[in-house]
Amino acid sequence: METVLKHQLIQGVEHLELNLSDHQIDQLADYIDLLMKWNKAYNLTAIRDPKEMVVKHLLDSLSIVSHIDDSPLLDVGTGPGLPGIPLAITRPDLDITLLDSNGKKTRFLTQAKVSLKLDNVTVIHGRVEDAVSASNTDSDKRYKIVTSRAFASLSDMVTLARDTLATGGRFVAMKGVVPEEEISALPVWVSVEEIISLTVPNLDGERHLIILKPDAN
Repeated sequence: METVLKHQLIQGVEHLELNLSDHQIDQLADYIDLLMKWNKAYNLTAIRDPKEMVVKHLLDSLSIVSHIDDSPLLDVGTGPGLPGIPLAITRPDLDITLLDSNGKKTRFLTQAKVSLKLDNVTVIHGRVEDAVSASNTDSDKRYKIVTSRAFASLSDMVTLARDTLATGGRFVAMKGVVPEEEISALPVWVSVEEIISLTVPNLDGERHLIILKPDAN
C-alpha cells in the first residue's frame, strides 16, 4: 500500500478510537493490496480506487468493531470478506466464519486467510443454509452474531439465516440510511432491538447498524 493510503488508514483507525498494533495496520494494508490484485481478474468489488477501498471497505467495516462482543460470528454474503476480514484482523480473539456462495470470492477469502495468517477465520463456500453443518461438528452449535453488509434485505437476511442463530443471539445488519420499508417488512418473530448511527471517517452519506432480536430468544 502506498504511504499516503496507509497514512489515511492510520488516521481513520485513530478517528474510530481503535488501538491497533503496527502488525494489524500492516495486515489491513496487505488485505487491500491483495484485494486490488485479485480484483483485476475476478471482479470481486465494483470499487477500483484504492483510496475508496480504504474508506468504503476498511473503515466502514471497522466502524462496527466496538459493537461486536466476544461471541462466534457468522458473516453471511461476505463477498470479498466485508466486514469479516477487517473484524478478524482487529479481533484475533474472535471466531469468525465467512460465508459466500460465489466460488471466486471464497477462493480469494481462502487465499487471504492464508496470506494474512488469520487463524481465527473459517471460510465456507455455500448458501446460508449450509453454514452450521459445514463449519461445526456439533450440529447444535450456532452463532451468537450473524452479520451482513450487503447480503440481502433485512427480511431475507433473518429468514435465510434464522437457523444459524444461537439462542440469545442477534442479527447485525450494516445499512446506509435507516431502511424503514425493510424494517416494516420484517417477519413477526423478529424485532428491532437497536439502531446505531455509525460515523465512518471520510465517508459521505449515512451509515447505520440495525440490531435485530428474535422474539423467541
